[in-house]
Amino acid sequence: MHSAPHPRGRGPRRRGGGAHVLCEKPIAIDLASAERMVAACDAAGVRLGVLFQRRFWPAAQRLRAAVDDGTLGRPILGHASVLLHREPEYYSAAAWRGTWATDGGGVLMTQAIHYLDLLQWLMGEVIEVHGYVGTFTHAIEVEDTAAAVLRFASGAMATLSATTAAAPSLGVSIRITGETGATAELTEFPEGTDGRVTILARGRTIDSEPAHPAGIDPDVDLATINGQLIPHHTTQIRDFVEALGAGREPAVTGHDATAALAILLAVYESSRTGRPVRLAQPAATPEGAS
Repeated sequence: MHSAPHPRGRGPRRRGGGAHVLCEKPIAIDLASAERMVAACDAAGVRLGVLFQRRFWPAAQRLRAAVDDGTLGRPILGHASVLLHREPEYYSAAAWRGTWATDGGGVLMTQAIHYLDLLQWLMGEVIEVHGYVGTFTHAIEVEDTAAAVLRFASGAMATLSATTAAAPSLGVSIRITGETGATAELTEFPEGTDGRVTILARGRTIDSEPAHPAGIDPDVDLATINGQLIPHHTTQIRDFVEALGAGREPAVTGHDATAALAILLAVYESSRTGRPVRLAQPAATPEGAS
């Protein structure tokens, strides 16, 4: 059900002089390019990893454990709320930002893809998407706001709301309800800080902490956001190196990253057509391939 961060067996040795690949998200801005990358690495017998460093928050690992150990059990309902703030200068500072040709999308492609990855990691494979995108505040080609409903292979459902037009930012929350009736919520506020488990509700008990503590500046500059995430980049890079030594897959594979990309591209297609989009079922991963 999950692409879990643990060894799945020793894979083939590298053939020839090929190098293993670790790239930033998104893996690509179109599905064909992502699939070519995965296929090329599979054919060369090298590992392909993609940086989704928020999986490595201790709190994210705690949520995953709550799914796996039965505290939540099989997820049945999820939600990702991505309410971020970007100044107009964020887009004007770099010519590639905010365009379909070079950015590939807006809030979904650049920011919300992290949380789509968390949803699929916690809840499993997405098989259908119905969504809408719009541009309401920023002078950009691509969307600054999106909403979607996701349906999973397990029968579970989730919703996504995302924007870079919030003022001030409210950060991000990921909420999962499992078949046991328990609910857990992960909050990233301010953006770039470590996620925290702000709600764990089970039985007749609700453990909670404020999602938006008083006295904190909600709008953080991009350099600060990126700097605070460096420890989790480091952890993921360490996992990738250890995976190479152990002959196992890294925690986040090219297949995982392609799946996250496919979800957000389905939101775009659904918004264009006004219809739900069924996601293609992935081909079986070759034994030992990344």
